[in-house]
Amino acid sequence: MMNIVIANMIGAGIFTTSGLLMSDLGNPMLMIILWIAGGLIALCGALCYGELGSAFPEAGGEYAFLSKLYHPLLGFLSGWVSFVVGFSAPIAASSIGFSEYLARAFPQLFDWGSAGGIASPLLLKDILSILIIALFTVIHLRGIEFGALVQNTLTVVKVGLIGLFILVGIVLGNGDMTHFSEGIEVSFDFSGWKTIGLSLLWIMFAYSGWNASTYIGSEARSPEKTIPRSLLLGTAIVTLLYVCLNIIYVYAITPDEMKGVISIGGLAMANLIGRGMGTFFSLMIAFALLSSLSAFMILGPRVYYAMARDGSFFRFAADVSTRFKIPTKAIVLQGAIASVIVLSGTLDQVLTYMGFSLGLFPLLAVFGIFKLRSLRKFEILGRWFFIAPLVYLFFGIGMLILSYFERPVESSISILTVLVGIPAFYLFRKTYAHSGTHS
Repeated sequence: MMNIVIANMIGAGIFTTSGLLMSDLGNPMLMIILWIAGGLIALCGALCYGELGSAFPEAGGEYAFLSKLYHPLLGFLSGWVSFVVGFSAPIAASSIGFSEYLARAFPQLFDWGSAGGIASPLLLKDILSILIIALFTVIHLRGIEFGALVQNTLTVVKVGLIGLFILVGIVLGNGDMTHFSEGIEVSFDFSGWKTIGLSLLWIMFAYSGWNASTYIGSEARSPEKTIPRSLLLGTAIVTLLYVCLNIIYVYAITPDEMKGVISIGGLAMANLIGRGMGTFFSLMIAFALLSSLSAFMILGPRVYYAMARDGSFFRFAADVSTRFKIPTKAIVLQGAIASVIVLSGTLDQVLTYMGFSLGLFPLLAVFGIFKLRSLRKFEILGRWFFIAPLVYLFFGIGMLILSYFERPVESSISILTVLVGIPAFYLFRKTYAHSGTHS
């Protein structure tokens, strides 16, 4: 289960956001501090979800937690956001990251398409992103065993690649430590805090997935032990890797050169080792991103299945293939939504929309720890009972408020996405709740 957590966390975020962060922050040390803070916040969330997952070892994650702790409407809304944003949007972001890194590795392919009048480089990247989504949709329609084999292979390659990236950067890299002291001075007025809040929102997207094993809690052996252990160890390992990667980025690239670069890993290796190694690592990172895309395709349909089984979603999402025993129609629907998101905006807009939407319901789930403790006793948090949830709630709420003021359009669309789910909940309940599901 720790493999699922790591695979979900290490995705497009760490390989694409640092250049965007530098555009707004302009200070490399502040950026690294925020990556450390994001890891600590995620660890606090993992502690809380470990206790929730032990109390409710069922498929669906937040959907199950919020339905049982509060009301089925809140559980549905978390699943609704997972449907529109939580899984489909990260799949889109991973496919966009894949295209960006492939373009850095083989720019001539995209230049050739543009020069030949076929399409602009941007359109070619979008087409490639959608084709990748379609490919992995087909892979996961072949069943969980085949999909898990592909997933596990890609995860091992991805973690190994990050370790190699860090090792090569430290031992062989020709960087400059003065980069850490360059950049603009940090401003802590309201404008500066808004920028920090939005930056932390993007960083928390990169850490999203720290709660992944709770989505398959019903399939865990000894969930009271395996779920908390997988969440904590997975999150701790990823936090260490993320901080080290960003140190390598700054060591390799000046703050000005870093600004706005999406394929930041390829640029870092090109600066440290040479253009040839930059091409090699760009290609390897492109394929490493497929691991995250694949992991989201495994987990997402299981949430939709749980919702449909309870009469809170389209009934067809509960249809299970008689041959492969998987929710095939839910998998296809997820791929289609992800393809639409690819065409809907720039990466920073998608990141803001995702980050804000995904930041809402974990706050309610973490707050549910206090209600859970009033109902029954659990000892997983121990002395961290008050500290972990309060830290997560403080930073989570502050991050959303600041991000809203910095990016009101994308944040408002996120809120609208949630509100649209309210009439959808009652429509689904009226249509399906008493008619049963089929498989």
